[in-house]
Amino acid sequence: MDFKKANQFLSVNDKGHLTFEELDTVDLAKKYGTPLYLMSESSINSNIKSYLDAIDGSFGDRGRVAYACKAFCCKEMARLADNHGLWLDVVSSGELYTALSADFPAERIIFHGNNKSDSELKLAVENSVGRVVVDNEYELERLINIAEATGKVQKIQIRLKPGVDPDTHKYIRTGGINSKFGISLSDGTIDRIIKTVKGCKAVKLVGIHCHIGSQILEYSVYYDAVDVMVKTISVIMEKHGLSLNELNLGGGLGIYYKNDNTPNICDFIYGIYSSILKSEEKYGVKVPTIYFEPGRSIIGNAGITLYEVGSIKKEEGLTSYLSVDGGMADNPRYALYKSKYSIILANRADETGTEKFTIAGKCCESGDLLQEDVLIADAVPGDFLAVLSTGAYNYSMSSNYNRIPRPPVVMINKDTSRIIVKGESLEDIVRNDV
Repeated sequence: MDFKKANQFLSVNDKGHLTFEELDTVDLAKKYGTPLYLMSESSINSNIKSYLDAIDGSFGDRGRVAYACKAFCCKEMARLADNHGLWLDVVSSGELYTALSADFPAERIIFHGNNKSDSELKLAVENSVGRVVVDNEYELERLINIAEATGKVQKIQIRLKPGVDPDTHKYIRTGGINSKFGISLSDGTIDRIIKTVKGCKAVKLVGIHCHIGSQILEYSVYYDAVDVMVKTISVIMEKHGLSLNELNLGGGLGIYYKNDNTPNICDFIYGIYSSILKSEEKYGVKVPTIYFEPGRSIIGNAGITLYEVGSIKKEEGLTSYLSVDGGMADNPRYALYKSKYSIILANRADETGTEKFTIAGKCCESGDLLQEDVLIADAVPGDFLAVLSTGAYNYSMSSNYNRIPRPPVVMINKDTSRIIVKGESLEDIVRNDV
């Protein structure tokens, strides 16, 4: 297995153990227990730097990066984003509260969501978040009322459906005309919203937003979205006399999981830059500020998950099951999307895969699988299994199914490690019971 495709900081030491940065993952598993989420700070910093360097070399001051918290959210991640001067993309009161609790500057927070509650909108407005991305007319009406009641002027972007469907799982396509997210460009809703905003002092429309999907490996679909969105800015100017300063293109850039193309952040940004220039010239407009909202491409390959191997069942002519001490409670993505992962025995990482196993979790659910028909070394109970590229949408989508406590998240940096999210205890499981 070529570890470097998944993460440049993965390697194998002279013991045959998988290492992450400068640390032995077997030692980490023994120190912190399993299951265990590991995050590489060097990987996160490197991915962020790739975005910032590419934007500096293309868009310059026109470009902004907002980390998409839904991929992985905790106080320490908010602090890391702040250290780099990023914005944050949040989609719930929980993510917003996490950011505020980490003293992240509210003026650099973008609040998303297709069905924000009054309490969420109030929390956003009262804390003066930088942007609220309005998803529908009903939300706009309530946001105006809340902003008027607080005496504040809330800057907004409008989420649109550009009608672009990328080649990705149907559950993570978000820019098509049939998506639950955003406003149609063809039924007159956008015109009504702009008229409402122009006649209101409590909100200020500064831009438009789209997000076409997640785990996208081909850049060309973004160029289609760019053309639609820049054209829309031109139409709004001509039709309503309103000049918009911001175009938010969302996120969605994919990463390497298993036998994937490996997207290059720099190539992606420069491709978008070229597309923006072409569309601006085509429609005769200039968009002062361009936002990107990457999540997976910043945190995805920065994480791995470690498990301890338990029972192994081999029956001739039937599926060979290797069970681990975690599963769909800490990583539901295979159960949801049949997501592919690269898997290896962390304590025997130098051995060639010779046995085909289906990796089963411990939940009382037949669908609790992490991967099927995986070639790894012939495992025995007590081995440690590493699943690569689990930084995004693993911890953030975890649950207490079967009342299983969530694992801790440990951040590693060169030869040091620290807990950034505590593992849950059995007492945590019953804490809110009455």
